[in-house]
Amino acid sequence: MLASTLRGVARPARATPFIRCFSSTPAGGRSLSSVPVETYSPEAEPADLGARHANDYNVRTSSTQPSDELRSMGGYTSSIRHDWTKDEIAEIYNSPFHELMHRAGVVHRMYWNPAEVQQCTLLSIKTGGCTEDCKYCSQSQYNKTFVKPTPTMKVQEVLEAAKRAKEAGSTRFCMGAAWRELGGKKNAFKHILSMVEGVNKEGLEVCATLGMLNAEQAKQLKAAGLTAYNHNLDTSPEHYPKVITTRTYEERLETIANVRDAGLSVCCGGILGLGEKDTDRVGLLHVLSTLPQHPESVPVNALVSVEGTPLGDDEDIDAVDAFDMSRMIATARIVMPRTMVRLSAGRLSFSDAEQYMMFSAGANSIFNGDKLLTAANPAFNEDERLFSKLGFKGKPAHRGPLVSPDELGGNVEITRVEGGGGYEVS
Repeated sequence: MLASTLRGVARPARATPFIRCFSSTPAGGRSLSSVPVETYSPEAEPADLGARHANDYNVRTSSTQPSDELRSMGGYTSSIRHDWTKDEIAEIYNSPFHELMHRAGVVHRMYWNPAEVQQCTLLSIKTGGCTEDCKYCSQSQYNKTFVKPTPTMKVQEVLEAAKRAKEAGSTRFCMGAAWRELGGKKNAFKHILSMVEGVNKEGLEVCATLGMLNAEQAKQLKAAGLTAYNHNLDTSPEHYPKVITTRTYEERLETIANVRDAGLSVCCGGILGLGEKDTDRVGLLHVLSTLPQHPESVPVNALVSVEGTPLGDDEDIDAVDAFDMSRMIATARIVMPRTMVRLSAGRLSFSDAEQYMMFSAGANSIFNGDKLLTAANPAFNEDERLFSKLGFKGKPAHRGPLVSPDELGGNVEITRVEGGGGYEVS
């Protein structure tokens, strides 16, 4: 018999010779058939809010030793898959909005405690003068915008900003530099490694977005204490050449592979509002969900139009609304159920009610603070007010996510195939 480990107690699984699983995959897509399995459903018990999943994302999502293969609740079945087809994802994305939101909400509650939302702060440590030609970016040297190039911040300045972020409730601190690649910037890299070490000593998770990285640089960042590396794909492979020509899609994927191979968590998402079609949004999700390992976090950004950029000056591009964001977030939640979905740039343009719709779609992380690179972002105290209004609490640094109350309460049927465990107790 297989065993499930919950709250430090080994509990035998209840075997069923055959189980018919009703897949959350739409009709016509990949379906699950009757297979011999052993199943586990926790007995009803009071929700222990101290129970957390393992902090190591690799442990929670390992494809070689999965702690559970299938989760079922409310008529939907979910699993961590890497073989999604574009047609399957398109059918989810294009489903009626009310059904998509309901389905995403159920999947979200299978895996997550919806009351816990990670708070991240993004600081631009090197602004402007970037040699990339991204048509949306105010920091590109090709675009004439309000942003003026500035030198890299001093180590102590960054550490002081990290302390302020921690005091305001952030638990992940991300440092961004307007570079195409880290390349041979040896002196700058030395300072960045010092920044990573210093922020890590503050007890914060540390993230960086520094452009393209080679394998050795990724390893050095890992050794310095970096938690995660952000490197967005921005859009689909097909639409990408219309947005950027100075860096290929394959180069972005290579950096993501270097980051993953170094043992760092991958933060990788995209931007809505780049003149893309719905098929491009589906295409981006298809690339992300078929990576060898799903990203630990997927930022979903709404383009903040900046005068002087080609896309900011293009009046034919429709503004991104809350329904666009929610549809993208909900689809990401369904196809990557263990991934943290981050509500990122553009959040300031949405009301509290609209943001709540996005949280209900499966978003469970935000960027907060005074600046999101060079775009305005809600101030810390506004986020505190929003969290209080919605009943949210921040996720602690260096701790795994809270176990879903529905899982603890026995509402989620978990089919264990191999492995097990993966819990820690406060």
